[in-house]
Amino acid sequence: MSSFIPFDRSQPYLLPPDLKSWLPADDMAHFVVAAVERVPMSAFCVPVRTGGRAQYHPRLMLALLIFSYANGLFSSRRIERATYRDIGVRFVTANLHPDHDTIATFRRTNRDAIEAAFAQVLLLAREAGLLRLGVVSIDGTKIDADASKYRSLRYDRIRALREQLAVDIAKLMDQAEHADAIDSDLQALPEALARRETLKAKLDEACARLEADAKAQAEAARSAYEKKKAVYDAKTGRRGRAPKPPDDEPPPPDRQISLTDPDSRLMRRSDAHEFRQAYNAQAVVCAEGSQLIVTTDVVATSADAPSFADTVLSMEDTIGLPEKVLADTGYASGQAVRKLQEKGIDPLVAIGRPCARRPYDFRPHPEAKEPRRITEPWRLAMKARLETTEAGDVYRLRKQTVEPVFGIIKSIMGFRRFSLRSLAKVTTEWTLVALAYNCKRMARLQAA
Repeated sequence: MSSFIPFDRSQPYLLPPDLKSWLPADDMAHFVVAAVERVPMSAFCVPVRTGGRAQYHPRLMLALLIFSYANGLFSSRRIERATYRDIGVRFVTANLHPDHDTIATFRRTNRDAIEAAFAQVLLLAREAGLLRLGVVSIDGTKIDADASKYRSLRYDRIRALREQLAVDIAKLMDQAEHADAIDSDLQALPEALARRETLKAKLDEACARLEADAKAQAEAARSAYEKKKAVYDAKTGRRGRAPKPPDDEPPPPDRQISLTDPDSRLMRRSDAHEFRQAYNAQAVVCAEGSQLIVTTDVVATSADAPSFADTVLSMEDTIGLPEKVLADTGYASGQAVRKLQEKGIDPLVAIGRPCARRPYDFRPHPEAKEPRRITEPWRLAMKARLETTEAGDVYRLRKQTVEPVFGIIKSIMGFRRFSLRSLAKVTTEWTLVALAYNCKRMARLQAA
């Protein structure tokens, strides 16, 4: 006859339990709590209250967010439930239970505290000898916005819908006046009118935003045109073709904007993937063993090159600049390369080459195209340098450092969609994701 260990779920504890003893000594929760304690109180946005219920401590709230994101909990309601169900979360919150509205508000309003915690974790890694800034890798990944691509409209379609809604609203107003005249109570009529007015207000806002963006681009193009024209006018002798002035026209008809999150854009990972409403999340990763994210950025464009230099140089005010930066062909920009070199940074950027195919590829062979002719001096110099053994060995570190980080964030942590809207709030959330990843990575490195 088998013997079993007796148990009784109704047995009360004789003494209050110590949650710390329920966690392993190397659990990530201990590291998160220690890291958040280093964040100064001045970095938090604490609302001033003259009465009512006391607030949760901001360090407790930040530790809760970091630990939850590191364990794949991104929804404020799921985080609230975890404060009752998860031992690690209960330890981090000292057995308190913030509601989902408090969690969501703290996440939206404490960008400075999240950035300060991100810097403190990197400083801890440097103090422990785990972080070196000799070589770093940069890459971007497309992450879905909190918006549907089916709520993204073209400029010409927005104008047509505005005209249609104006006619419908006028008809409903006439019906409302007629209903008042005969003294009847049609409850559905004002409700339908309100829905159409709300939609028209959204369309008006989206149309105004597209027109403002087009005007800003035209002004930037005119400034560049004036500089080129001044150079052209200063030439003597054979001048060549004069620069063409920019056109002051409204946005093109196919320019699109999302009614849900206007900052997001339709993007796709490659030609083989579908378009999605997304952001382009950037990350710079240490390529010297730690695989820690040293800085982040988010851009609302599928192109990586425009933000290349600014993303790397943002490290100057936090933990310092690296010696080398490894980037793929999407970052090939002569202006960005020169800007980094002026700061003493040595960029290694891949120059476009045909994509290698598998020996037994099931896809049909594409039509043969002539390779792009490289004429820029900096591209020729970079291509020749990457063909050397020394630079090639260093560059091979890129794909084994930054790309696995995105794999861990998306597949292990499960972060594939932003919970916030607008570029500023999404940037804060991406910093929080990178902070959670760094804490997860630091706990693993210290336990090794």
